Amino acid sequence: MPQFNIWILFSFHLADIISTVEFNYSGDLLATGDKGGRVVIFQREQEGNNRSHSRGEYNVYSTFQSHEPEFDYLKSLEIEEKINKIRWLPQQNAAHFLLSTNDKTIKLWKISERDKRAEGYNLKDENGRLRDPFRITSLRVPVLKPMDLMVEASPRRIFANAHTYHINSISVNSDHETYLSADDLRINLWHLEITDRSFNIVDIKPANMEELTEVITAAECHPNQCNVFVYSSSKGTIRLCDMRASALCDSNTPSDIPCEPEDPSSRSFFSEIISSISDVKFSHSGRYMMTRDYLSVKVWDLNMESRPVETYQVHEYLRSKLCSLYENDCIFDKFECCWNGSDNAIMTGSYNNFFRMFDRNTRRDITLEASRESSKPRAILKPRKVCTGGKRKKDEISVDSLDFNKKILHTAWHPKENIIAVAATNNLYIFQDKIN
Repeated sequence: MPQFNIWILFSFHLADIISTVEFNYSGDLLATGDKGGRVVIFQREQEGNNRSHSRGEYNVYSTFQSHEPEFDYLKSLEIEEKINKIRWLPQQNAAHFLLSTNDKTIKLWKISERDKRAEGYNLKDENGRLRDPFRITSLRVPVLKPMDLMVEASPRRIFANAHTYHINSISVNSDHETYLSADDLRINLWHLEITDRSFNIVDIKPANMEELTEVITAAECHPNQCNVFVYSSSKGTIRLCDMRASALCDSNTPSDIPCEPEDPSSRSFFSEIISSISDVKFSHSGRYMMTRDYLSVKVWDLNMESRPVETYQVHEYLRSKLCSLYENDCIFDKFECCWNGSDNAIMTGSYNNFFRMFDRNTRRDITLEASRESSKPRAILKPRKVCTGGKRKKDEISVDSLDFNKKILHTAWHPKENIIAVAATNNLYIFQDKIN
């Protein structure tokens, strides 16, 4: 980003806690999923000549129930309706397609518009009731009449019964024909047209579950090379896999990218927990990769696997609070991260409804707050600072005053412009760079 001069465009209050946020490939649509299994899609308004296009606001375009609560009678388990991930497919025609998943089932949805309806059927009357064929004495040609715009969401495919454990990631491949889905122990490769079978490409389940030492936390396809994907683990390792090398990509190969060796003097009971990677994202160019662990964001060059080329501390001031964060389970929160469209800035969330942005060129960073109290439409956000001790300045907030119940886990960046979407519990904020 050229400047961190962010202002709020507007905010939405949704019915349930937001669990995922995703822009489509053009950035004109923004989808959110929530704990109630609903998908809400926002569309960017096309602006008139008197105002610049970059000021286009997002309004609700479509809302539909993607998943319902289920019960697995064989295992006596309730399956939540919560949407874990949404991924858009590249637009091929007038309709839009997206994948949404809960813990067990992935669905492919088609979102289409209808502004005309057919009238004058031969076998139906005007109310839609079937007519007696023996009373039809003449044939007529149906005609299309204009009607109010209607947005329809219809499920086109349902991919089920392939995951024993909870699905944490889905990622559409660059061939636009396949996608992968990952749970705690396995990664499957699907074809978008085939629902009854998938190929298991990673399986880290040990023969004896008591020997289990790590789980898969995130997975993503390479943006340009359809044979390459990456997955991360709770041990803090990243595995870069090439499907041309072998059918099963779970063996320890030279492409394993280890976490940075930790200073033995700073090792503690929490070291393994905070090294767990909660999100991994390729850059748009495919040259770099970003990983988020509990305290930091690391940027890796795919041509150099020995160590990250950049490390950004997100909330290092929490290192002294790890004991209390462990007691209230916050230490297990899974923060996501995202790139901007040109790969020169990154964003991730924190507590107290703070989110952090890092400029890779200047190494500047900023902390901003997504809050209904301090965010009026088109008001410029003021940077926030956290005070760790000593005298607190006027605009600073003490680390002891942070609200750990308010957290920014899900963020998304417009693929072409400096517009960002931030989910704060059940509030969605959309911010825009004022210089844009």
